[in-house]
Amino acid sequence: MLELDQANALGALFARAGYSRVEPAVLQPVDVFLDLSGEDIRRHMFVTQDATGRELCLRPDYTIPVSRDYLASAEAGQQAAFSYLGPVFRLRAGTSGEFPQAGVESFGRGDQEAADAEIVALALEALASLGITQPVIRMGDVGLLTALLDKLDLAPPVRRRVLRAVVQGRLDGVLDGGDINGRNGQDHAGLLAAIEGQDPQAARAFVEDVMAIAGVTSVGGRSAGEIAERFLARASSRHARIDDGIRDILTRYLAISGDPDTAIGEIRSLTRDAGLNLDATLDQCEARTGFMAARGLDVGSFVFAADFARNLDYYTGLIFEAHDPSRPETKPIVGGGRYDGLLSHLGARAPIPAVGFAIWLDRLNGDASRSTSAGDRP
Repeated sequence: MLELDQANALGALFARAGYSRVEPAVLQPVDVFLDLSGEDIRRHMFVTQDATGRELCLRPDYTIPVSRDYLASAEAGQQAAFSYLGPVFRLRAGTSGEFPQAGVESFGRGDQEAADAEIVALALEALASLGITQPVIRMGDVGLLTALLDKLDLAPPVRRRVLRAVVQGRLDGVLDGGDINGRNGQDHAGLLAAIEGQDPQAARAFVEDVMAIAGVTSVGGRSAGEIAERFLARASSRHARIDDGIRDILTRYLAISGDPDTAIGEIRSLTRDAGLNLDATLDQCEARTGFMAARGLDVGSFVFAADFARNLDYYTGLIFEAHDPSRPETKPIVGGGRYDGLLSHLGARAPIPAVGFAIWLDRLNGDASRSTSAGDRP
């Protein structure tokens, strides 16, 4: 368990850095988490209902609840910084479903590269206060990946499937000529075959009828109509193939890994050779590394992996994680990154930059390998 003096040290560290302590409600609406993380997260949540039948859950993390409270406050749209330390709740086999989480969220800063560097530095300082002074740091950038795919001008259904395959770590089948929908076309193959080539209106009605028969009204926060549209897009792209030139660029890009300066330099060379202008995005990556170095961080020891990706409905830029160097193969102790699209999804009238990290404090006690696969920030 987290010792009281460790908890106090974390709270004091976050306060000195300018992050106000908050404690959002334990009960949260289920649909927000399903919409952002998919229906699969339901099996990891403690779900209940209020008196009106509305589905609620015990908060599975802090980021979304803190963001919701920020948007409901007078500070919404302004620069604000918050910290937290308390219990979150997830169903996990063989261990308690209640465990402590600490972290920070920073909203509204326009100097994004500097804000990213501050978050990484604060995460490492927090770990040092907990006795982990030389964590293994892995980084990536979702914005860089999506910028590359934009320049490759992939058809929207193909682009979505490539992104999903990267996140799920099974892109090889797609790049080797397999079905762009993954698993060599076996995902919902029967339904896709049934609607392929049909009139779109008839196909949409067919999918909605199938869902109605199964008693399904929504999945992951998406309505039956929205799900039908996705099935139609998948059916239309079932036999799509990635051009050999694009496949080569993606293969080479995703193989790049090294310290941030070296990795970004290799990506810059690759994209220039391919005639793709990603200079603005790469300049931002280099500026971020510069701000980290200016804070005294040993960026040469960090690993930037081009194929490192997480929930792409959530993260929009920098992503990073920290591992215990004595157990680098286990789940990360810290996970964080930039999520500029979240506040708009939650109802903000204009985009609001946001970045933060969470510390899974139970993983400090040797339980990292037992944590659920949904254990990181969404």
